[in-house]
Amino acid sequence: MLENRVKRTRSQNLVWAVAAVALVSIVGAAGFRATPGVLIEPLEQAFGWSRGTISAAVSINLVLYGLTSPFAAALMERFGMRRVVAGALLLVAAGSGLTVFMTASWQLMLLWGVLVGLGTGSMALAFVATFTSRWFVKHRGLVTGVLTAGGAAGQLVFLPLLASLVQAYDWRVAALTVAGSALLVVPLVLWLLRDDPADLGITAYGANPDAPAAAPSVSTGAARRALGALRDAARTRTFWLLAGGFAICGATTNGLVGTHFIPAAHDHGMPTTTAASLLALVGIFDIVGTIASGWLTDRFDPRWLLGVYYALRGLSLMLLPELFAADPHPSMLVFILFYGLDWVATVPPTIALCRQHFGASGAIVFGWVFASHQFGAAGIALVAGLVRDSSGSYAAAFYGAGLLSLAATAMSLAITRPGVLRRWRLAA
Repeated sequence: MLENRVKRTRSQNLVWAVAAVALVSIVGAAGFRATPGVLIEPLEQAFGWSRGTISAAVSINLVLYGLTSPFAAALMERFGMRRVVAGALLLVAAGSGLTVFMTASWQLMLLWGVLVGLGTGSMALAFVATFTSRWFVKHRGLVTGVLTAGGAAGQLVFLPLLASLVQAYDWRVAALTVAGSALLVVPLVLWLLRDDPADLGITAYGANPDAPAAAPSVSTGAARRALGALRDAARTRTFWLLAGGFAICGATTNGLVGTHFIPAAHDHGMPTTTAASLLALVGIFDIVGTIASGWLTDRFDPRWLLGVYYALRGLSLMLLPELFAADPHPSMLVFILFYGLDWVATVPPTIALCRQHFGASGAIVFGWVFASHQFGAAGIALVAGLVRDSSGSYAAAFYGAGLLSLAATAMSLAITRPGVLRRWRLAA
């Protein structure tokens, strides 16, 4: 009995250690997700590019960030998480670091859009879904919340540092800092991240040690695997409801607030560093909200959780245009607290619904759902920039985002309870 207890304790400790490495990896890639909001105005001033042009580069990044996700999930099945994650971090470092040499807007779109979009897409939430599916049975929703919060909070907590570097030195220093942070994580990933608990001679956390071993990774090509999962998922109503709701999620977080909150606040006289600090507070409160959402997802119907989250987000966004001012007053701080708790609280229940409805293909299907998240983010990032160029204000973009969130509430509640999982066949 004592020997079994020691083995179980060792197994649990190893699982949590690998989870910590996954968290550091996600945070290491999060720096660039913070960069566009801080660098929009400096790039506008340095090169004379319009806000719409810069927003177009952000949109390319967001689209590729999403489209890469399901293929990255399939690549992780084929080649392992460690190789894919290390390669993704190198792409992020290259794309961010090379921006210091750019002289034309097409180079911004190539580096910000293509290279960093591919790199961050491979480190996106499909990695979270893949990792938690392999390494956790018990507390899976909670760990999903922690890893998701780490990425989102890491992105936002970088903001004050990057804004300070831009103000004190130059935008190039901020870009190089992001590149360096991604590079520093690569050796840690290669050294400590493992693809499966069996690689360490242990079982997933909470798994029955006497249960049959998991089936080996499929040998099908990554593209065929990802497209096969999409083909089968797209035949279901649930997939389109999840994808539509998550597209609105992306539009109302990364696309609008993550990209345009700082310049919108600056339009009302608020210093860039102050606005960046407010978004950093969103990241801090997001940690609490997303972890709590993961805990709730283990206990309550994820459809109802999504409905509540989207409704509250929509109402808060419709109030935001009236809260902008030169200084952060109490009402704005209340918005930051409230919105921060809701920032990516939608992720744990969405991943849970993908697992429930699509079984073994759940991580890849979630990759496609996440792609829709980034399409929504890319669309509103561009539209909001054009709205600002044409009207001189972001107000219409925030009101429209609020209404979209209310539509996402209805879509979430329209999802039916999952059927019998054995009826879902593994896409190949």
